[in-house]
Amino acid sequence: MAAITASMVAELRAKTDAPMMECKKALTEAEGNMERAEEILRVKLGNKAGKAASRVTAEGVVAAYRDGNVGSLIEVNCETDFVTKNDSFVQLAQAAAELVAKNDPADIAALSALPYSQDGFGPTLEDVRKGLIGKIGENMSFRRFKRFSGDHQLAHYLHGSRIGVVVEFQGDETAAKDVAMHVAAMKPVSLSSADVPANLIEKERSIAQQKAAESGKPAEIVSKMVEGSVQKYLKEVSLLNQSFVKNDKQTVEAMLKGANTSVKGFTLYVVGEGIEKKVDDFAAEVAAQVAAAKQG
Repeated sequence: MAAITASMVAELRAKTDAPMMECKKALTEAEGNMERAEEILRVKLGNKAGKAASRVTAEGVVAAYRDGNVGSLIEVNCETDFVTKNDSFVQLAQAAAELVAKNDPADIAALSALPYSQDGFGPTLEDVRKGLIGKIGENMSFRRFKRFSGDHQLAHYLHGSRIGVVVEFQGDETAAKDVAMHVAAMKPVSLSSADVPANLIEKERSIAQQKAAESGKPAEIVSKMVEGSVQKYLKEVSLLNQSFVKNDKQTVEAMLKGANTSVKGFTLYVVGEGIEKKVDDFAAEVAAQVAAAKQG
């Protein structure tokens, strides 16, 4: 049986907003497996347990650049929120976004090798990054980027500096900008229900099956309950089927149709999404320091 530490319980609570004891029970049942424990809480507590599941702990900014039908979105990470407000760091992120759009680098290594000077550092973007690490005293890195080009128009929206969206569209720019804002708020996982990744559907189906099985109803009823839950999930996470944030009486698809506008796709970056920040076990750290002092 895996040992369930206080830090593990705290991490699960931060991810799910579930009560502390429920988190401990879920972790015990899952034998310490964090992902399985989250699923157990979803089954027991419903959507309430998933409210904070998208919380992220890594710091940084999302920057965007657009020039006509060419644009980019980039995430640049740092260690603390304090540095995200540093002018030099913000300038570096914006410059990197522009370099992506104008040079179409193949990957982070290619981007880092591009010519760029700032704050007395250079002659490459990587040299500037290293120079600012020494100047500011905090690590920073280019995590991911996407470049956009082609026949489709572009609209982008930044919610502060932590969420960035680019929408590829044809039609009315105001409608497309509204869609970008909607994506930032509602965070759909795909354009349509047909585009939802299979692994997400299967995970939702598994959760629905576990919840339905606990109802004690006949198998045919359980089957219908599961299918109903999955269909509801598909509508909730696909952009075109979501209720439009500015008018929940219509879907995003209906709003776009009324504006004679079509969306080809969207890209959403949330700072730190998917990055797990180290959770320190403070009690263990103190105990280790005491033991070391005794030995000394």
